[in-house]
Amino acid sequence: MNDRPTSIDVAAMAGVSQSTVSRVFNGSPQVSAEVRDRVIAAAQKLNYKVDAHASKMRSGRLRNLEVVVVEDIGNEYGTINPFFVPMIGEIVRYGKEKGFDVAISFQKPTEDGKPYSLDLRPVEGTIFLAPKDFEAYRRDAAGEHWVVWGRYSTDRHTACVVSDNESGAFDAVTHLVQLGRRRIAYLGKFSGEQWEFTERHQGYCAALRQAGLPLDDALQMDCVLTRDGGADAVDRLVAGGIAFDAIFAATDVLGISAMRALSAHGITVPNQVAVMGFDDLWICNTVAPRLSTVRQDTMAAARILVDSVEALIEGAPVSTIKIPTELVIRDSCGATTAR
Repeated sequence: MNDRPTSIDVAAMAGVSQSTVSRVFNGSPQVSAEVRDRVIAAAQKLNYKVDAHASKMRSGRLRNLEVVVVEDIGNEYGTINPFFVPMIGEIVRYGKEKGFDVAISFQKPTEDGKPYSLDLRPVEGTIFLAPKDFEAYRRDAAGEHWVVWGRYSTDRHTACVVSDNESGAFDAVTHLVQLGRRRIAYLGKFSGEQWEFTERHQGYCAALRQAGLPLDDALQMDCVLTRDGGADAVDRLVAGGIAFDAIFAATDVLGISAMRALSAHGITVPNQVAVMGFDDLWICNTVAPRLSTVRQDTMAAARILVDSVEALIEGAPVSTIKIPTELVIRDSCGATTAR
């Protein structure tokens, strides 16, 4: 037997119809203040709780979102990019605050780039956190309202949210130049496979050009984006006898890995080689020396992603939103401030 009070019980106690109770809890302006107060008082007395799922089904609005995260199958130390962890948490928190149920869908790409599996339950909107795999998933998956992090799209059903990667990289490399560094190595991807790394490489090149420094191919290291990728790049630089006095790493993970290899080669940071990362992961403050980096605002990004997908659902116009980055100076570049 179910003793849980229903809207029928609330209606009987308040002396109104069940449809009036529904209008009150749906915020309808058609209900007078006096009747609304009576219904709320009756609901409180009965300890009545609105069945949010049933209400959504009756209204035809699901108010649910799916966050798609694609596994990084090339990373043997973990399948989820650590950069996304705080962003996912804030998406769930802020989405809940706005009345959305948020589900996380972890996906694995196949060799042909198609989805390994997709949740077939209906959702009002999807937030996609793996930009290089987006086109394959968007083509094969259901759903009309998509927001993608970290890349650009001209699809009118897709909103894009990106960090200002090029400006962030430009600021980081310019800072190293201002510290007197002249042989600055780039560690990361620059093949065009992933937008954000292409833009960071472009920022690196632009800063060197503005400083009147040559673009030396030998200093531009194409790295696997894993915990060992930065160390491997440093090993190649040292083994090749290539002179360098600074490193701009396209991710913090690469930067921390590079510092580990520099230490193994007896090269001191920052005295001999200054190191700068990108992302501002929490671990930057726990390594020694603490890693200078470019901060991406993951909290702001999460809220903008949710707001953007909500705008798509409501039929409002959307556009690409570029979020500013911030230079965070710590120990590893040799110009410490308290951060």
